[in-house]
Order: sequence, then structure tokens, then C-alpha cells
Amino acid sequence: MKVKVATWNINSVRLRIDQVIRFLEQEQPDVLGLQEIKCVEEQFPYEPFREIGYEFIEVKGQKGYHGAATVSKLPIERLPTSFCPLDHARHVSTKVIAGDHDFEFHNFYIPAGGDVADPKVNDKFAHKLDFLENMRTYFTERFAQGDAQQILVGDFNIAPHENDVWSHKQLLKVVSHTPLEVGILETLRKTHDFTDTSRLFADDAEKLYSWWSYRARDVMKSNKGRRLDHIWVSPALKPCVEAMGPNGHEIHVPCRTWAEKPSDHVPMTQILDLSA
Repeated sequence: MKVKVATWNINSVRLRIDQVIRFLEQEQPDVLGLQEIKCVEEQFPYEPFREIGYEFIEVKGQKGYHGAATVSKLPIERLPTSFCPLDHARHVSTKVIAGDHDFEFHNFYIPAGGDVADPKVNDKFAHKLDFLENMRTYFTERFAQGDAQQILVGDFNIAPHENDVWSHKQLLKVVSHTPLEVGILETLRKTHDFTDTSRLFADDAEKLYSWWSYRARDVMKSNKGRRLDHIWVSPALKPCVEAMGPNGHEIHVPCRTWAEKPSDHVPMTQILDLSA
């Protein structure tokens, strides 16, 4: 059985619902994690998703800010998780019911962290580090019970690899690529042996971006991007991950210029052969 999972920081689901529906109709993922939906649960546009076959929806909303939602063709069950120290709407965890191949789908919007990479003087950065620590604690406890086939997706707001940013040297002191953040994220990944699917088949020298600032006049010409979005899988699912390209892992760069007002992020998809 093959499943296709996706993640997209949509930066307002109501504003960009047409773009999301276009993407879903074109790419047909089985499960999509959305971040930064910027609405409360009752404002979420459920019907457009259900009309095209995404009947199963779990939403964690917040008025005007943050928010995460998971939409699925497959049945999903909400998992009782808590990661955000400030109780912001920044995650939705679900169990995806896929016959004999159920898996957990953890959808994250990790805090950006402000402008100063020092938790002593920047509460936003301290919040980001606390969120990551809560993730580490949760998955340590979860893996003590066994590997239940976890997939972690979302806007992690960290570009870990030196070629996940347009200039490693110039961004070393910029929040999202500082050695402190990168080190903490890598510790989280290695502690539980998660696989970063974007880098599994890509050459280390390959530039991979999923976010471009709105400040750029010609986004694709300057191409000053960062890979802030991720799809990770637990060890049990690593053999199931299919290679880069349209039949495996893909970062959908064209979505950055689809419309006059696109999200500053693009979606990412991964196909997994659960019977592998």
C-alpha cells in the first residue's frame, strides 16, 4: 500500500483556499498537514475539502495567528498531545487508519523565534527552544513504548543543512539557521533516528528551499530561499520512503508563484510504500 503525505504552511487557509484545493486536485496526497491557518476551528473552510474527498479533518485553531490542520482521505483519530509551552495552536497529532499499516502523523508549526538568537534576552527564541525540548521529551517517552510508524511534518522554522539556505556564511547568525537551533534540531532527529526525507536522496551540494521572503521583488530570480519545512519518518518507515522526484519526494517550488498573493512557503510531498 502506497500513501502520499504532504505539508504546507499556507499562511491563512481562508485567504488561499483556492490554491490549496488546486494543489490537492493536482497532487492527490492522502494526508495534508497545514500550518499557520490563522483561524479558529469554526472558521475553517471544511466544505471545500470534503467536496473533493478529504472527509477527515482535525483542526487546532487560534484567532488571527498560528493554527494547524490535518486533512485526509483516510480516517484519522486525534491523539492527545501537548507541545507548546504557551498553549498556542501549533500542532495537530493524529493516527491515520490505513488498514494493516496505521501510522502517526504529527503536524507541527514550530515557533519562528524572533530576531535575536539568545533565549536570555529574547522570549520568542526561548519559546522556540522550549517547544523543541517538549518534542524531544514526548518522542523519548513515545519511543519507549515502541516505534508506531511516526511521520513528523510541518514548518519547523529551522533550515538545518548548509545548503538549506541561500548563504550558509551570511545566515549563521540569523534565527532559523544558527548553530544553536540546528544543533538542537539535529539532536532531536538523531535521538530517535528520524530520517529527514528531503536529504535522504539529495546530494549534499544540492540547494533545497521551501520558503522565500515576501521582501524579494523577483523571488525566483534572486532565489534567496531557506528549507524551513520538513517531512521526517521514524526508523520503521525509512525503508518505505521513495526517492526524490515526482514519484517520491518533491518540493513543489512552482507554487511560490502560482497566484498574486501566494504563501511564502511551498508544499512538500513524500510517497511511502507501507508494504515495503
